[in-house]
Amino acid sequence: MTRPGSREGQPVPKATFRYRENGEWKETDTDKLFKGRTVAVFSLPGAFTPTCSSTHLPRFNELAPAFRENGVDQVVCIAVNDPFVMEEWAKSQECGNVFMLPDGNGVFTEKMGMLVDKSDLNFGKRSWRYSMLVRDGIVEKMFIEPDKPGDPFEVSDADTLLHYVNKDAKEPDQVAMLTREGCPYCAKAKQLLNDAGIAFADIDLPHSMRTRALGAIAKATTVPQLFVNGQLIGGSDAVQAWVNERESGA
Repeated sequence: MTRPGSREGQPVPKATFRYRENGEWKETDTDKLFKGRTVAVFSLPGAFTPTCSSTHLPRFNELAPAFRENGVDQVVCIAVNDPFVMEEWAKSQECGNVFMLPDGNGVFTEKMGMLVDKSDLNFGKRSWRYSMLVRDGIVEKMFIEPDKPGDPFEVSDADTLLHYVNKDAKEPDQVAMLTREGCPYCAKAKQLLNDAGIAFADIDLPHSMRTRALGAIAKATTVPQLFVNGQLIGGSDAVQAWVNERESGA
């Protein structure tokens, strides 16, 4: 199998897409997607497959706000899967920052020169893994995976494309908070983060392991406990102080 070639400097090919959103059929086309807009696109071999689900899609979803802060209007995932599969995959991944676009018949992918035969995996025709930045319908930059056996994932990742857009782009903080159901201090801390527009992972500790987990992870006995980029911030008062500091730009 020969690696597909780059289309840098060329217009994106014309195509129409039918997709499903909230259980309803919708339609779009390449003019609506790309004309007068800056769009980050990544394409992958298939929904629900390991690398696509564990790394490729989640990281683009995570970095989508950073793309927007750097002038990108939308992040789009294209896969040669049918609309029902793409809709269910989007639900399972909770990837609300990414427009999940099925190219079920492979029309767009074939015109891009990215349709490859993966019959050896019982996949049939699928997309080669790549990412690209499209400005006003013109492919400005492509990151195409190398011609290697298997499913290489070396250059089409979200971080590489983001740092092409802006080499100094700031990635969003990794924020997680240990909580428990029914805890008023946890509810207050979560509201603080939500009001500040800070995306975070809410880790609800089950009663059976709460004390042990808190001690092992945070060296604490109470919740909430906030972590940012691997660093323990602390309990409810510390959450308030961290949010205030962030909002003041200190």
